[in-house]
Amino acid sequence: MNRIKARLAAQETQLGLWLALSSPAVTEMAAAAGYDWLLIDGEHGPNLVPQMIEQLRIIEGSGTDALVRVPVNEEWVIKMALDIGATTLMVPMIHTPEDARRAVAAMKYPPEGIRGMGASLARASGYGRNADYVRTANETTCLIAQIESRQALENLEAIATTPGVDAIFIGPADLSADMGYPGNPGADEVQTAIAGAYATCKRLGVASGTVTFALEDVPGLSAMGASFIGVGGDTTLMQRAMQGHVAAARGALANGND
Repeated sequence: MNRIKARLAAQETQLGLWLALSSPAVTEMAAAAGYDWLLIDGEHGPNLVPQMIEQLRIIEGSGTDALVRVPVNEEWVIKMALDIGATTLMVPMIHTPEDARRAVAAMKYPPEGIRGMGASLARASGYGRNADYVRTANETTCLIAQIESRQALENLEAIATTPGVDAIFIGPADLSADMGYPGNPGADEVQTAIAGAYATCKRLGVASGTVTFALEDVPGLSAMGASFIGVGGDTTLMQRAMQGHVAAARGALANGND
């Protein structure tokens, strides 16, 4: 069973963390921290296939679920991510229902899709030990479509109701840039658009989510309908912790010298 997929269908609140450092040690610590899920970021993090496999192995059995964000909506990229054992993928830059259908097709074996056969060679099937993998894979794979442009918002209902799309993820950074507010996802126009997107998903009964680096925003996002919420990233957490740590150390030194 794909636990993320089941929780998305039930619209249970899930809190997770972005992993962009490509560090096995950081991934191991995050897997033991108590997040519902961890996202291995192949779009903006230096996570190539060998790093993804290593982190999937670390997370497996930890009680935390793993998903992978692929860098592009390309058949061969999606196939590779699935074959190494990822079952839930986030696919960026889904602007049209055609984009959504292309991603779904890449994730499904025929006749539902065009995913290439080769499971006996893949980690996903236990290198051939799971004889039922090909028969059951279409039911267990999970697609989260990333919405991050005006065009995507205009097509949101068609994208969200595309068979095979399990959830919608609102990408605030790219969306705000596309709307003319680069670096300012808090702009009123952007926030109004995002609230409208959550309302549309709620009306359609489709799970939705986003990522925020401000924990005070989490209750409001949940109230709007987001159930799949990223609450930061490994890079940001470490950067803030180190900055705070050195500032505290300098403060302690200054107080000690008074």
